[in-house]
Amino acid sequence: MKQAPDGFVRLRDVDSSILEDVRYATPHNFTGDPVPGYDEPMCVLTRPLAEALHRAQQQLVPEGYSLKVYDCYRPQQADDRFVEWAQNDDHRMKDEFYPGLAKSELYSAGYIAENSGHSRGSSVDLTLVRLPAAPQRPYVPGEPLHPCTDPVGERFPDNGVDMGTGFDCFDDRAHTDDPRITGEARANRDVLRDAMTSVGLQGYSGEWWHFNLPDEPFPGEYFDFPVNSAAFR
Repeated sequence: MKQAPDGFVRLRDVDSSILEDVRYATPHNFTGDPVPGYDEPMCVLTRPLAEALHRAQQQLVPEGYSLKVYDCYRPQQADDRFVEWAQNDDHRMKDEFYPGLAKSELYSAGYIAENSGHSRGSSVDLTLVRLPAAPQRPYVPGEPLHPCTDPVGERFPDNGVDMGTGFDCFDDRAHTDDPRITGEARANRDVLRDAMTSVGLQGYSGEWWHFNLPDEPFPGEYFDFPVNSAAFR
């Protein structure tokens, strides 16, 4: 069993109040299957990023919000699986995650990559949830899919606030500053961005949910230890 390197922590050990909805450990992701390397639905991060999220959570809770993470450290084998998936003919999840694109376009459009900052443990995908947090309905494999670009109430019922699209939505509307996102969804994106930048994180213009730790401890490295509790024994 591969062990997590020194410098990585489980988010729950730094701040157990932050909600975790680790989608790649479940079938509810663009591949339609649990992703290799995600043995447990658990958020693992470098300690500086986990501590930054803790500081943001301390700011947000008094305002009636909690953070909810979708993806944290990602084993390299998961990115390898994404590249493999992008080249096969499995289109089960198209109607939700890439309704306006051909699967063959996802790699060239930058939605799928061979390497990711997630595999260095210093990138995180997350949203905001209004407190008290409503239960998150589980995804049922085979259930009817609805485009991630549909209005809130019509797309998959995430318990997070309305951000204008669902998570991992391969569409221009997911771009942080897409002008079609207005009103409450725009305000919610601004709250998330302001909280993240206030603790030193940087957003990514192509995905409203993605933030990076600029001064990361493992630049240029891509780890492949599994996401499970045994990696921390």
